[in-house]
Amino acid sequence: MSSFNESPEAISQATEGYVMQQTMLRIKDPKPSLAFYQNVLGMKLLGKYDFPTMKFTLYFLGYEENVPEEDGPEKTKWVFKRPALVELTHNWGSENDDSFAGYHNGNDAPKGFGHIGISVPNVYQACERFEKYGVNFVKKPDDGSMKGLAFIQDPDGYWIEIFSAQGITEIIHSQ
Repeated sequence: MSSFNESPEAISQATEGYVMQQTMLRIKDPKPSLAFYQNVLGMKLLGKYDFPTMKFTLYFLGYEENVPEEDGPEKTKWVFKRPALVELTHNWGSENDDSFAGYHNGNDAPKGFGHIGISVPNVYQACERFEKYGVNFVKKPDDGSMKGLAFIQDPDGYWIEIFSAQGITEIIHSQ
């Protein structure tokens, strides 16, 4: 790999318009996963794209207020310009395969991918809501040494950090 020796101005100019657009998570069954992301976390389904010849479907979810109603190339372009979406990828048939154990969540050995993060206004209120839905907690807000943030799991076992901007700021700046 060559050395990086561009000026900050050259880097800024060369990367203008770049957007962190998506994090992809493979899912076993779209029904519980979509219900979790839409009903528990309150995301909207922005786009669904089937690939019949390759036997998979992509679901893009995020926190957009206004979603174009009609499908087509313009909406697809709109979806792929949105920042910070979750892409759920379903390989057809995994939901009916009893021998399929699921995907590696990144937090079991060997560790790799860690989690996605959701900023909420009040962690404790959010966690009360998650408890009503029977969401699996990895860490509740008052567990461990980092108070005021939580980790939950989606139906596929992926970890989701739940934090507030104020709470995480206090944690970072109290060190």
